[in-house]
Amino acid sequence: MPNRALLTAATGMQAQQQNVDNIANNLANAGTTGFKRSRIQFQDLVYQNLRAAGGAVNASTNLPVGLQIGLGTRSIANVRSYLQGDYQKTENPTHMVIEGSGFFQIRQSNGDISYTRDGSFTLNEQGQLVTSGGDAVEPSITIPTEAQSISIGKDGTVSVTVPGQANAQNVGQIQLAVFPNPAGLEAVGGNLFKETGSSGQAVIGTPGAEGFGSVTQGFLEGSNVNVVEELVNMISAQRTYETNSKVITTADRMLGTINQAVN
Repeated sequence: MPNRALLTAATGMQAQQQNVDNIANNLANAGTTGFKRSRIQFQDLVYQNLRAAGGAVNASTNLPVGLQIGLGTRSIANVRSYLQGDYQKTENPTHMVIEGSGFFQIRQSNGDISYTRDGSFTLNEQGQLVTSGGDAVEPSITIPTEAQSISIGKDGTVSVTVPGQANAQNVGQIQLAVFPNPAGLEAVGGNLFKETGSSGQAVIGTPGAEGFGSVTQGFLEGSNVNVVEELVNMISAQRTYETNSKVITTADRMLGTINQAVN
């Protein structure tokens, strides 16, 4: 029936609209530090069984195949890719990049713990290591005001040199969090993620330990968005959207033909 084709094609247009929305977000964040691109996954909808496979034709013969008419598609998930982004050298002593698996832990102003790959940290008025949004790194690390230099080791050890002391002074330890299923993390904006039931509980460890990435000072991780790939995906989504719109036009013409025949 043309009416069924109208509704089916409409689901395809809606799914591709959401696909374009997702691509637009990827492209908009191509320059966002630590951003991880996502990809829409689709799922077909229920089928109308007009003839069941294996049904009896007569007493001795069964249908080898059935007749099913699909009723469209829908977007079911957008899966985030955690492939490493390109490194950007900043030479800022409070900037860090994670080489490998893991997330920095962030203590938000409401007390909740969130996670990020964005290591563009700075110091607040109290000398505390914080994000660009002012949320503190967890566990808390405070740099003395008289510190002359800051050094962050591959294992996350933070040390400073102060006047009058020949040896560096240890002032804190960066810890990383890994998840059984990082794709299940919830993006909440501000380059932050929240733990969910799908991600599993965070496992906390020292950088460089087994299963954890190491930390490199003076670098940032760029977005892992491939602009050319996203543009190709956008063109493909646009063409699919147009094709579904042509199905609607064709079904409309068929309905018009039926109406003329009836009248």
